[in-house]
This record gives sequence, C-alpha cells and structure tokens, in this order.
Amino acid sequence: MNQLADRLSRISEPQTIKMSKLGRELKAQGIDVIDLSIGEPDFDTPAYIREAAKKAIDDGYTHYTPVAGYLDVRQAVVHKLKRDNGLTYTPEQIVVSTGAKQCLANVVLSVVNPGDEVIIPTPYWVSYSEQVILAEGTVVFIPGTLENNYKITPEQLEAAITPKTKLFMFSSPCNPSGAVYSKEELAGLAEVFARHPKVYIISDEIYEYINYEGKHESIAQFGDLINRTIVINGLSKGFAMTGWRLGYLAAPLHIAKACDNIQSQFTSATCSITQRAAITALTGDLTTVDEMVAEFAKRREFVFNALSAIPGLKVNKPEGAFYMLPDVSAYFNKSYEDTHIKNADDLSMFLLNKAHVSVVTGSAFEQHECIRLSYANSMKNLENGIERIKTWLAKLK
Repeated sequence: MNQLADRLSRISEPQTIKMSKLGRELKAQGIDVIDLSIGEPDFDTPAYIREAAKKAIDDGYTHYTPVAGYLDVRQAVVHKLKRDNGLTYTPEQIVVSTGAKQCLANVVLSVVNPGDEVIIPTPYWVSYSEQVILAEGTVVFIPGTLENNYKITPEQLEAAITPKTKLFMFSSPCNPSGAVYSKEELAGLAEVFARHPKVYIISDEIYEYINYEGKHESIAQFGDLINRTIVINGLSKGFAMTGWRLGYLAAPLHIAKACDNIQSQFTSATCSITQRAAITALTGDLTTVDEMVAEFAKRREFVFNALSAIPGLKVNKPEGAFYMLPDVSAYFNKSYEDTHIKNADDLSMFLLNKAHVSVVTGSAFEQHECIRLSYANSMKNLENGIERIKTWLAKLK
C-alpha cells in the first residue's frame, strides 16, 4: 500500500537540491564535479560566533526554549532591526525559527486560505510557490526581465492585484537574480500597496548584508506598511551559518502570535545553542561580514566578465547576493553528438554530465531562458568551472 496524501502530487523537489544531489552522486563515482548550484557561503562561521556557542554549551544552555526563542535573542533581533534598518519592533513581534524557510512557511500557513491569490515576482526562490500550493493558495507570477535587472515595476504590481490578492512575496537582494530594489523603487511599490490595504507583504531580506551597491532598504519603512509587512531574515548567508539553522521574522503582533502557534505544532523552538550564538552575531561587530562581502564582490566581478565573454550569453551584473542568472537561450535547439538541447533543463544536465559543472535550470525560478550559477565558491573553482562551461558550450552546434 503506497497511498500518500494528495498534496504531495502538487509539489516537487526543489531543483537547487536536486542538482546538488546529482552532483554529489557523480562525485561519489570519482568524477571531479564543480558545484556552482548551491547557495551556501564557502566560508566557515566566524570564530567569535563559534566561541559564543561553545560557551553556551559550557553554561548549560542545553534545554528546551520558548517556542518563539529566548527573550534576549528576540531582543537582539529587535536591536538589529533598529540599528540596521530603522524599524521598531517589540520582542513579542519576533519569532525565531529553524531557518528563514520555516519562517516563510509559518507566515504562508498563517495568512493564506484556499483560493487566496499570492503574487510572486519572477525570478523567485523555489520554495515560495511550493509553500503557497501547500496552503492551497493560488500563485500569480509577475515576470521580471533581464532588461529591467529582474525587477518589477509599480505598473506591473497594480495590474496583478485583484480582490482575491492576499499576499505579496519577494526578496531583495534576490535569490536567484541578485537584484536589489533601491529605496526609490521600493517607494514606487509602496504607493501601490497603499491603495490596497488588505494585501500582506513578505519581505525576504536574508541576503541583506550581501549588497554591493549601497545601504540595504526594507519596504517596511514606508508609511504604515510595517503594520502588514513580515520581514524575514536569518544568519545563514550574512554570517556563514547555514548549518546552524536560525531564521527570524518580525511581524504585526497578530501574525507573530499565529506563527508561534503554528511553529509549536511542527518543531517548537530552534536549537538553544544556536540561539545563544545568534545574540553575538546580531549585536556584534560586522567586520567579518564585510570581509566576506568584499571577497564575494571580487568573485562577482570575475564571473560577470567571464560569462560576458562567452558567445551567446546575455548577462547583467547583480547588485547583491551571490548568483548570476545568464540568459542561455542562444544555445537552445543546438546539439552535441546524441544530446539535443531543447531548454534550460537540458542545458543544465548537459553541463553536469559533460562539463561536470553543477548549475540550476532557470525553470526552477520561472525564468525559463536562464540558468543560475552561484559564486559562493573559491576563485579557483569559479575559474575552472566557467572555463569548462565555455568549452562545452562551444561544442553545441
């Protein structure tokens, strides 16, 4: 008997995880695979944060914590949001979770009813739409284009909103495009939301610190949007703490309470030791973060120039995160021996199996003419990986 719940037929495995898994399988066969698919900083967690975790173990922080997190951890989040973003919250409006992904799921399950429409600009992070589908909502995509640096306009947003719209979900800096909305661009979107007071906003700011152009801006700063915006953030990207599993949300009190309730039925609180380390990360000096971002900036420059030199690729220079999303459609309907490339899915598998470079198809992000590369890898691997990509693309005729 293999009957499973119907909801499983409505969702699929994230392509980001799939490609990473396929790459590991090839590596297990002894093949030298360069992984440019995974969105994980290749740096270790800064030493001062690791020391805080060791001290927490010695101090006996090994027991259950409140579902939403220790009070002083939530106070540290409040401090960070005021210091970095000029946003004012109380600890009761903060929920700490096992990663930003759980924060997103908590919110979606808290606000989306069957049939509610959720607007998602494309390209977007893979789990947004799948979580909406699990909540039985209806996904409405707004297409972003390379020509507009993968950002949407206020006019597009206005046209997408209907009486059924319940939620808008976006990230800035964006995974997978690296797009960063400026204060002026966010103000334009905020003017639209001001005319539609029943629409909630999820602002995913997990890549906040990885910004190459200037100060990070949050849409929650405009007018009264803070009263219906849920800010999502965490430690994984900015502090190289992917394995520690801590994300947090800041929300209107009624949504924070709902997320606390939902989380209590799934995971309860996140790791007590990680929470103690989070206080150090959130309230401490950002010098090590700045050092990591400086290294990412060097890699961005190299990858942009190297990809731009490959015939047929269309590339823009992202303003944040650590991804490139080149348009590779010039290679569609080309072949090498018995391999025919119909789309970005085919091209991604071609690069994995022939060039032994793992990338992610743009169809995972509703950007079907693109592939995503992560430059959260060493310069040596980036140099070798892009050289392999260039060599094997040239074989397609």
